[in-house]
Formats: sequence, C-alpha cells, structure tokens
Amino acid sequence: MRFVDEFRDAATIRRTCEEIRRLADPARHYRLMEVCGGHTHAIYRFGLRDLLPPNIELIHGPGCPVCVLPMGRIDDGLALADRPDVIFTAFGDMMRVPGAHGTPLEHKARGKDVRIVYSPTDALALAQRHPDRHVLFFAIGFETTAPSTALVLQRARAEGVGNFSVFSNHVTIIPAIRAILDSPDMRIDAFIGPGHVSTVIGCRPYEWIARDEGKPVVISGFEPLDMLQSVVMLLHQLREGRAEVENQYKRVVPWDGNRAALTALAEVFELRPFFEWRGLGFISQSALAVRATYGAWDAERRFEVPGVRVTDPRAAQCGEVLKGVLKPHQCRLFGKECTPERPVGALMVSSEGSCAAYHSYEYRKTVAATPA
Repeated sequence: MRFVDEFRDAATIRRTCEEIRRLADPARHYRLMEVCGGHTHAIYRFGLRDLLPPNIELIHGPGCPVCVLPMGRIDDGLALADRPDVIFTAFGDMMRVPGAHGTPLEHKARGKDVRIVYSPTDALALAQRHPDRHVLFFAIGFETTAPSTALVLQRARAEGVGNFSVFSNHVTIIPAIRAILDSPDMRIDAFIGPGHVSTVIGCRPYEWIARDEGKPVVISGFEPLDMLQSVVMLLHQLREGRAEVENQYKRVVPWDGNRAALTALAEVFELRPFFEWRGLGFISQSALAVRATYGAWDAERRFEVPGVRVTDPRAAQCGEVLKGVLKPHQCRLFGKECTPERPVGALMVSSEGSCAAYHSYEYRKTVAATPA
C-alpha cells in the first residue's frame, strides 16, 4: 500500500477484524500493551477498541515522555527559568504540564521569558539572535526526539554558540518495559511495539522480551490497518506458542535502526545511573545525560539545579494509569477535578497522554450518549 486511504479502507478493516475474531480463542483473555502514546491515541481516535472482541484487552503503557516526567524535574527546569538572564524554551506539549509551583505557561504569565519552540534548532537560532541572553532548551522525549537534540548540540559546539544549553530529560524505552515486566501487579501477554522510537533504535533491542520473557512483540505503525494487522500477528504468535519480534512497520522501521542517529546519540549522550519516572520510580540506565565533552552546553553543569523531588497529588492515580494497572476513566479525578481544561496530571495534558486520548474520544462519546 502506498497511500494513507489504503490503510483506512473499510472493507479491508472488516476482513482483518474477522481474522482477529477467528484467531482469538474465546476461552482466553488477551492482554496486549501498546507502549507508544501515539498508538493509544490511534486506538481511541479510530474506535479500534470497539472493533476487537471483548476478550482482547488493550493496555496503555508508559510511552508518553511528557507523562512519565516527574514533577520535580519540571520544577528544576522552571527554577532555571526564574533567572533574569535565561530564556526558557520547550515544546508546546510541555507548556501546561504542572509542577509543584505551576506550569511553564503560568511562569510566563508571571513575567518570566518562557517560549514555545518547534525544534531544538529554533532554540539555538534564538540564542544566536540574542547573544546577551542565555537560551535554555528543556529537552524531552524518548529516542525519537533525542537525535535532534544531539545534532543541535553538535552544531552549537561547532559554531561556538556559548549562550545556549540543554536541560536533558530524554529517556529510553527499553528500561521502562523491563520495569513493567518486573512489576508484580502487571500481567502482559504481548506488546505492540512503539513505531516512532523504533525508527531510531530498530527492532533488535526488543529481542530480550521475546527470548527471556516469552512475550511476543510486533512493531506497529499508526494507521487503523497497521494496528489491526499487528494484533493479527500477535495472535498468530500466541496461537502457535511462539515469542518473536516482528516488524509490521517495515515501510518506516529498519531492523537495525538509524545508524546516523544512533552515532549522534552515542557521541553526545551517556546513560544516567538512575532517573526518576512518574509512576515507575527510579529506573537505572533509563535516561540520557549530556557527556562531559559537551559540558559547556549542559544546563545541569552550567547552573545550580535544585534537584527537587515532588510527590504527585495524592488523589491523582497517574502512576497506576501509566503502568496499565488502571484505565484512565478509573482514576478518581478523571473528568471531574482533572480535565484537559484544568489538568491535574500530565496524562491529561500531553498530546500523547492516555487520559487526554480517552477524554477526547471515549469519554465524550459516552457523555453524548447519556440522556439529559
């Protein structure tokens, strides 16, 4: 298939759903985790959950980098934004994520110089236009966005841009999956692997999940037929007693990953010994820090960072939702105190957050169907 319409063809979708119903053992309950937040939004946006048999349960994993960032790291970054000489820059989906002392947008309303950028290149260009100010880029994302940060740091060093730095909050997907599998209250039969991350890291890093844990993995695209075909592939493996890594997203994901991106990551970043994840706690070797060779552009070396640790609001159940223990609507605050207009947790803010996805599609559909 070459065009997006072909991945949304109704007749092909119906045939694929019939195959899923044929493959699914009615006496068995299947728990499939989609790791990527983009997949979660696709599931709700296209109504895929309604097309699956009731014994196939889709579990939402921690595949949203904004959502897994603990409040303390947000507060650390905003502490640097309070400096009068600093221009704080970040992606738009960070702007309404609350820390203990407010969101970046609220800091902007208090007179701090907080700006939205669409890439780290924009932040670097801002530094070049304002040589009398220091521009800090609040970097966030899995391996999908980390290469762009690495390339900008390479460029900053090559061009000698001294008034620019990165506050790195880049995280890596494999340790998060390992933490989920180690969780005593989590049972997963198979994984729908993340498409975006895999364009960079490829398929090999997931092989231990199949080999050591006996869980099938299928790397999936984001269109309806991508997702449904991935379910078909997983059901074939489970039916045949196999556990392998398969690549449904071959048109985009190379098996060995993007060599140029991986080279840039290896040059600029190193693994942190430990990093805190919202809902998952501290996970070793799970985040990227700027190497000492690029220390002049590392905000954590240039400035005194408070190192704040903040507990999530007690009533919020972001951690349980992130781990897949609860569905978004099962959180006590969902749709009440916590809404997209007034979010309590990051899962309701981010464009990839499972609570935002559920509220945008499933929750509103339920409300619309309720008699007045």
